[in-house]
Amino acid sequence: MKRRPFDRSFSRRVSLGALCLIVGQVLTACAGRPGPETLSSVTLTDFQPKQVETLYSVTTRDRTEPGKNVFGIEKTLQPNYARFDISIPPNHKPANIEWPKRKTVDPRTDFAVLSQKMLGRADLLQAVGAANAAPPIVFVHGYNYNFQESLYRLAQLKTDSSIDGIPILFSWPSHAALPAYVADKEAATYSRDALAGLMADLVTARKGEVDIFAHSMGGWLTVEALRQLKLQGRTDVLDRLRVIMAAPDIDEDVFTAQLDVIGRMKIPILLLVAADDRALQVSSILGAGSQRVGALDARNPAVAAAAKKAGVTIVDISSLESADATNHNRFFDVSQIAGALSQPAASATLGDAGAFVFDAAARTISSPFSLAATVLRQR
Repeated sequence: MKRRPFDRSFSRRVSLGALCLIVGQVLTACAGRPGPETLSSVTLTDFQPKQVETLYSVTTRDRTEPGKNVFGIEKTLQPNYARFDISIPPNHKPANIEWPKRKTVDPRTDFAVLSQKMLGRADLLQAVGAANAAPPIVFVHGYNYNFQESLYRLAQLKTDSSIDGIPILFSWPSHAALPAYVADKEAATYSRDALAGLMADLVTARKGEVDIFAHSMGGWLTVEALRQLKLQGRTDVLDRLRVIMAAPDIDEDVFTAQLDVIGRMKIPILLLVAADDRALQVSSILGAGSQRVGALDARNPAVAAAAKKAGVTIVDISSLESADATNHNRFFDVSQIAGALSQPAASATLGDAGAFVFDAAARTISSPFSLAATVLRQR
């Protein structure tokens, strides 16, 4: 009999009309998406931005031109490394990226790159090793992202939060096109060895914990990298990782099989889920109706039992305000997420799940704190 540890939490039958509506909403949101010109360095002169964020990137995208930090959709055998200093304009609003409305980037009103540098692997590890005590944070983006979108999204998350660790983007060669779902899945899978290698490198350089935050299809890539580390016998690395996944786009049966190999993590994996995630409903249709982990119903007793058995923590964030009509990007508003994870709740506690959610106040290993969201604690 086929295993189905996580019960179906919403109907897999979505009408063609609903599918067109959802895709139409996504297309509207992606209109006029930013090109590589937004990575060109600008000069501030005497202007003082709200703040400047230093970000590092590791990517399996190839450079479109030698010697330039512009990355396309072609795959590279060895990861490329870079550093970016990004200014945040005074008019910045939480959860937003202020993209330029003209061909020329204006740091007074737009996110802007002030400086950038090509790096090697040793340069990144030296920076991580010399950093303060806070763990580095790796952001693994999802489907339909180009490089500049993922870089600026990390800059926004860093700006809107109180984290101190070095932010590192892991960017895989997404085609940044809605019809390229299958191609993106293959590109993500292609990148699992590189992500596993980065995780091992950071743990070694850091000599301590490393935080991983993955969104959507980036969750699939992250779990595949964890599985790879387990197969390589790198329990020393797995025990140092604190993994949180928002709206993971993973088939439930595949996820269970992956966890069977990985085993129970020393610091439990944390899942942020919402049964009303329309983007994952589309993903379910593309997967012949398969339940997506990021759209599980956390109130379902069968889901609770499966989470306890697998050693993962599930947080229902469906009550939080969504950034758009897809209900897929609630993590953009880090203050909203952090608030939900820090307010008192009588029903449940997170325990030692090690959630960071881009907020230092939520960072804990030994001291339990309460949740406003629905949490299913496992042991």
